[in-house]
Amino acid sequence: MKRFYSISRFANIVCALAFLTAAVNTMAVDNLPFYDTPEFTPRWLAPNSQELDGFHQIPEFSFVNQDGQTVTQDTFSRKIYVANFFFTTCPGICPMIRSKLSKVQDQFLDDDMVSLVSHSIRPTTDTTAILQDYAQKHGVVSGKWHLLTGDKDAIYTLARSAYFANEDLGSIQKTNDFLHTENVLLIDNNRHIRGIYNGLNSTSMNHLIDDIAALKAEIAGGAPAS
Repeated sequence: MKRFYSISRFANIVCALAFLTAAVNTMAVDNLPFYDTPEFTPRWLAPNSQELDGFHQIPEFSFVNQDGQTVTQDTFSRKIYVANFFFTTCPGICPMIRSKLSKVQDQFLDDDMVSLVSHSIRPTTDTTAILQDYAQKHGVVSGKWHLLTGDKDAIYTLARSAYFANEDLGSIQKTNDFLHTENVLLIDNNRHIRGIYNGLNSTSMNHLIDDIAALKAEIAGGAPAS
């Protein structure tokens, strides 16, 4: 009887460990991945993993929005934001992406934790006045959705090195101009890339809305903000 009890207890311990392992694995799958390369290969890491020390982040930046306000990384401290690139006179993919981002804006309109950021890739012509007119025409809400202009080199460097907008992600506007991309990215409260979406695809953008909710839940669960 004593031997049977020992074996039974061992079996219970094994079952308990298996359950805990399954639970941990489920949590890892439920968390959104992290991205740190232009190939957007997902990295499945725990939000408080030591592997995130020194992990790819959106670096410091400073631009001006449609209201003439300076916008920096501190504007989104402890917040989630959705980022993309556009220009106001774009006749092709920009209006389609804008319409889908408008739905994201509406979904989180009263949620101060979520913002949208659209960087102009033609900042020399997309002045603050032009961006403000564009915002008013297309229902871009001040304080919620920032249309950014500024130094062209700074925008392009940020686009390529931080957001990984490169040759494989779009079509060339001019020989030396930025490569126009339909990609929309989800950035977490630690400035990590947590999602990549096709801004032309309704299903993909619906996934973005779901992932924003999942990311909020992750942060509420105790992931520290740097």
